[in-house]
Amino acid sequence: MRISEAESRVMRYLWDCGSATASEVVDALAEANDWTEATVKTLLNRLKNKGALAVRADGRRYVYTPKLVREDWLLDESTDLVDRLFDGRLAPLVSHFSSHGRLSDSDLAELRALIERLDDGR
Repeated sequence: MRISEAESRVMRYLWDCGSATASEVVDALAEANDWTEATVKTLLNRLKNKGALAVRADGRRYVYTPKLVREDWLLDESTDLVDRLFDGRLAPLVSHFSSHGRLSDSDLAELRALIERLDDGR
């Protein structure tokens, strides 16, 4: 499922809070993103039409709940990025960030710990 950057902001909010009404999403995201209420409602409707959100009536308002699982979306998006830009290989991605000074000391420590855990699991 392809979702836009703006749609992903709405999804992140809903993943974090579990579910929300349109007015709650507007209150949380509109000002910071320079969106109108209509923009937020359009994004919610697009996500509903894509199958990313479930919608239920609650009186005169609608409550939106994620159907798209965050981890599934992250895997699809990251796999697509690595496939498109690095021929499906992770090492060139890490090398790219390293050569441009984008890996902090804490990033390197996390990578070392991950590699150790992967080695221990073999």
